Order: sequence, then C-alpha cells, then structure tokens
Amino acid sequence: MQNRLPYRRRVQQRSVMHRLIALCAGVVLAVAASLALAQPKGVPDTVLVNGRIATVDDQFRMVQALAVTGGRITASGSSSDIRKLAGPSTRVIDLAGRTVIPGLIDNHSHWIRAAEHDELRFDGVTTRQQALKLLAERVRTSPPGEWIVVLGGWSEEQFVDDPRGFPLAELDAIAPNNPVVLQAIYIHAYLNTAALRAGKIDESTPNPANGTIEKDANGRLTGVVRGAGGVAFVAGKAPLKDRDAWLANTRKLVRELNSMGITGWMDAGGRGMTPRHYEPYAELARRNELDVRVFWTTIRQPATPEQVDKVVAEIPTLRPFQGTDYYDNVGYGESVYGPITTQLLRMGGNTRPADIAQMMRIATALAEQGIYLNSHVEMEESIDVFLAEYEKLNSKIPIKNLRWSFSHLDQVTVPQLERMKRLGMNAQIHSRPLIQGALMYKAHGDLAWEMPPFRRVQDSGIAWGLGSDATAVTTSNPFYTLGFAVTGKMVGGRHVNRQSITREEALIAHTRSNAYIVFQESNLGSLAPGKYADLLVLDRDYFKVPADDIKDLRPVMTMVGGKVVYEAAKK
Repeated sequence: MQNRLPYRRRVQQRSVMHRLIALCAGVVLAVAASLALAQPKGVPDTVLVNGRIATVDDQFRMVQALAVTGGRITASGSSSDIRKLAGPSTRVIDLAGRTVIPGLIDNHSHWIRAAEHDELRFDGVTTRQQALKLLAERVRTSPPGEWIVVLGGWSEEQFVDDPRGFPLAELDAIAPNNPVVLQAIYIHAYLNTAALRAGKIDESTPNPANGTIEKDANGRLTGVVRGAGGVAFVAGKAPLKDRDAWLANTRKLVRELNSMGITGWMDAGGRGMTPRHYEPYAELARRNELDVRVFWTTIRQPATPEQVDKVVAEIPTLRPFQGTDYYDNVGYGESVYGPITTQLLRMGGNTRPADIAQMMRIATALAEQGIYLNSHVEMEESIDVFLAEYEKLNSKIPIKNLRWSFSHLDQVTVPQLERMKRLGMNAQIHSRPLIQGALMYKAHGDLAWEMPPFRRVQDSGIAWGLGSDATAVTTSNPFYTLGFAVTGKMVGGRHVNRQSITREEALIAHTRSNAYIVFQESNLGSLAPGKYADLLVLDRDYFKVPADDIKDLRPVMTMVGGKVVYEAAKK
C-alpha cells in the first residue's frame, strides 16, 4: 500500500490546489484586471468590444468587452476602458451588440469514437422526407462502394411527417451501389442490399449475441437487424479508414463541434475503442492543432471475473493528468463491469451481489490509487446499490476528494443526492430524451415525465453538469441540450419532461459546472480574467429568444484559447 499512497496524495493535493487557485484567482485577478486598465503590463492580442458578454462567473455579470493576451482573458469591463488597452497590433473584434457566452463543455460524450467514420447525421432532423434528402445527397457525392453510415443520434419518433423507418427496397432505390446503414439509437439498424452483401450477411448468417437478423415470413432478409448486440454487429462491418483519412475525419468532426459551440468535453470511450481511436487527437494536440479540449477516461468494460483480474492488475500503471489543457486523461469510467450496466429504456437493472462484487474490485483498486471514477447508472434501485457499496468503500478508503461521479441518474431521488453529496460526488445529467422521450413512456409510464430530474438535481445543491451522451443515443448539438433542459421538448416538439430549469441554470451547468467536472475550474467555464478565452459569439441573444428557439441558436464565431476556430459564413 505504501507505494500507492504518494500518487493518491498527489491527486488529492491537485483537487485541493484547484480549489485554492479558483478562490485566490477571484481576488488576485480582479485586482490585476482593475490595475491593468490604468497600468497595462502588456498589449492584448485581441479585444472584443461592444458586446453583451455573459461572464457566467459567480456574480453572473454582463460586461461589454474583454481583452485577451496569450490565450487568456486579461481584463473585462466597458468598451471604452478595454479599447484603451489595445495597441497597433491588437485585433479589435466589434461584436456589434451580439451576445457572448463561455464555450460549452459537455461532461459525457463519445466523440473520440465518432471520428472513425465520416458519418452522415440525422441530428435535429424533424421529417423523414428531409432524412431521405440528406441520404440521397450523400449518395450523390460518394464514390460507388463507399459505406454511408448513420450510427445513431436519431429515432423514428422525431419525424413529425412520417414516424417510421427505412424499408430495404427504398434504400436500394436511393443507393444501389453504396452500402448504407441507418442505426436508430441502439435499438435497430436498417441496411440496404449493398450493405448486406458487403457485410456478408445472408439468410444463413446466425443471429449475433443479443441481436436478431430479421427475416420475413418467407425467410428472406428484411434489411433490419435488431437489438443492441445486432446493432454493434452491424456497426462493426463498416470498414475503418487509414491513418490519414481518420485524421481528416477528426479535423472535420472538431470543426463541426466548434460550429455547434463545443469547446471541450469529457469523453467516455465506447464500443470497440482502441489506441487507434485516440491517436488522431493526440497527434493534433502534439502539433498544437487541436481546436477543442478533450479530457478522456480510460474504458475497459470487462465482462467476466477473469477480465476483471486483468483490469485490476492494470490500474496501478494508470497515470492520469499527464497531458495538457487540450488533451488529457483524467481517470477511469463508463460501465465499470459490463453485466451490471443499466439501460434507459428498461426498468431496473442487474444488481446481483456477485456482479456488484466484481464492479467493486475495480472501484476499490481505483480508490487505492486515488483515481477518478465515473459510473454509468440510471435507475433508482441500481443507484441505491451503487451508493451502498461506495459508502462501505469510503469507510475504508476515503473517496471524497476524488470527485467520483455518476452519469445519467435518470431516476435519482433527493435522499440519494444527499448521499452523493456526503461522498463528495458530482452528477452528470444528460439530454437523451431529445430523441428517446416518446420511447421512455413505453418503458416507464408517467415516471418518464421526471427523467432526468433536472429541477430536483438543481435544487439539491449537488455539484452537477449538463451534457449529451452523444453520439448514438442523442444529438450532439449543445443548444438542443440547453433547449431541452429549459423546455422539456424532444426533437420534433413533443413535450416529454416536466423537470425544467431556467436558461441561466442550464448555461451554468453546461459551462462553469462542467469545468469543475473535467478538473479545469481554474482555467475554463467562465469569462473571467485568468481563464482561457474559450467563448461563443451567438447569432441571437440566448437570454431573450423564446425558449423554443434556444435549440436553433448558432455561434457566428467560436474561440478556443484566444484563437478563432470557427466563423460562420457571412450572408
């Protein structure tokens, strides 16, 4: 044990230091900012003036202007005062009255995996007709034989014109020469004949584990593969790109995320993840060309006690927090032990003592090393079991300073939130009902109105953040997430959630609170002197548009570390 304690102490000290830095920075940098107006120590690289800038700091102030030097905010205040700091080489950005907010941070998503393909996406598409047009356009611009995949992020229930799927004959007519896979969440996938042929799936192919290859009454393939195992089986058929193409996919994905307003996220890994998935991001970070901040957790998802043995043996070799403010491993997470994973569209979950014991072997090893752990858990009964185990562990190895978290927590109760607070835990709450809301009522009935319980979590006082869990189970766009938290409406407009919060609360949860969750509260989350200049200039005012229009907001400019990484084309 002695050889493990020094590392644990370093991690705990890091947590304490973050708090001290954040506390001192508010005092020291506020004084420095005021002095900078009278006695500037350096000329800013950039000043932004004539705006309505929401700092989203503890005071949630509105200011007109910011000064940025070396990637960080060095002063804020009135336009006239900030203009005085500019020199001949300073870039002056006139905001023309536009609203500025901090860059949006997602606390739990799977975008590292998403770059393995240049996916077509149906995110936010509200008609089946539009989805077909997008597919036809991708086919038109793709060479014959190129796979065209949509790996989740939509459901038939979001189509207001025709809420149904995509028959084999229809896909064949649109794409006779390109394999097509249209995956709806993790429920089923629609394939055309070219995909069945390229994937070597025929009437004699056995059903994959936890999946079904559907056939009609005559034994012919329908083009539909059902079940989570079936979906994974099909997704694995699409070939991965070579190194250069994968790097190009990564650049394209990062730009798309920047265009939506994402400036950072915590990545939870996912299906089939290998070092190959992480390398494009690591390479861009090494080149100083990564235009977004990626904080990721190690994922293993062992399914047997023998696999747990290997994970427990590996944990002492893990060394989080060895990266940069752009790319860093921060701990371990997601489904800690595969057999006890809960699912949003099912009641209950596996809480067998033997399986919980395997999960806790991993949790204990992580606690001994002082490593952050995030656990995927959704339903009330499972949350209770997890908490009881964490409380027993905490009585032996304190975990309070490690910022352990639960993801999703769709049925968390007030007493459970209080128990989490006592353990120093935080809550990661997500917008999956954006596409699954209608389906949730089939599994949970009226309980679905309070899943997830945004208002309950907000009022509990626990540290919590707002995220998506993109890409397979919801849309990636953070303004859809913000809009859902405020309105409770899924894609297509159906009202499915009654646990709404205010737009100010939602914005804090998607910025300042998530900065804490990714261990970056001294650097990110608010537009205060000393913080990185990660910000969005919006096309409309987040605070004044009708609530139903929040989802339609778009950045006209995105800045990460003082660098403009996205600008909308001028009309």
